[in-house]
Amino acid sequence: MRLTTVLLAVFAVACSQAPPPPPAARVPSKLEGMWSDPPATAVGTFCFFSCTDAGIERLNALLDEPANDKRPFPQLQAEAAKYQTDNYLRPRMTEAALKTYPLDPADDPGFLRCEPWGLSKQMFAPHQLEIRRVSDDQIDLRYGEWEAVRTVYLDGRVAPAGLPSRLGHSVGRFEGDTLVVETSRVAAGITWWDSQHSDQLRVVERFARSDDGDTLMLTATIEDPWSLREPVVAKKIWRWAPDQKITPYDACEPATEFKKGTSEP
Repeated sequence: MRLTTVLLAVFAVACSQAPPPPPAARVPSKLEGMWSDPPATAVGTFCFFSCTDAGIERLNALLDEPANDKRPFPQLQAEAAKYQTDNYLRPRMTEAALKTYPLDPADDPGFLRCEPWGLSKQMFAPHQLEIRRVSDDQIDLRYGEWEAVRTVYLDGRVAPAGLPSRLGHSVGRFEGDTLVVETSRVAAGITWWDSQHSDQLRVVERFARSDDGDTLMLTATIEDPWSLREPVVAKKIWRWAPDQKITPYDACEPATEFKKGTSEP
């Protein structure tokens, strides 16, 4: 009888305890979703692929100059881009990188053989970028250009052993609403400003959404002791585009005939 009483008491206590609450639903990041080409503003157009603060400041100075009111925007854009190259990018490059700079477009494997870009170009790719949280410890960055997919690990895992890869190994964290991504172990390749880089390349990206929610800004700090005397800080702008989709990438056809010194087949 005593044993039966004890068992009944234990059963009653167990039944009286409320079941554990379900795990809290993950709150989506403000960055998640589809982004695409930047807004049709002067800065958006200038930063369609990538840009720097030096280039933006030069462009704004040209636009503010009354003497340039009748000059076509593409002309001002080209002048700002040249200023960016001559006064910001080139002075940061090492002698080793300058020996082959600028690389001939006809030597670009993406142009010659339709090989997908490495990280230093892919992270600034035009058109769609989809940010997707696939699990508590993983975010995928999906690009319309080349249908590339980058995995960002939020658990700080160490890069796997082996050779560097085209897109490298990325770990990330949130600082408030800003996604910070650090990437290393990137195979040697070509930068967005058409310079060679080594497999010592390291990049820190910061993705932040504007206060109005309409644009996404990437600020990337690029370091490479072989090709850069000091870091290059580059920017890229996307526009919120929830209705767009990434479709199969079939926009590349290998060049069969081309001339050195031009990207035209």
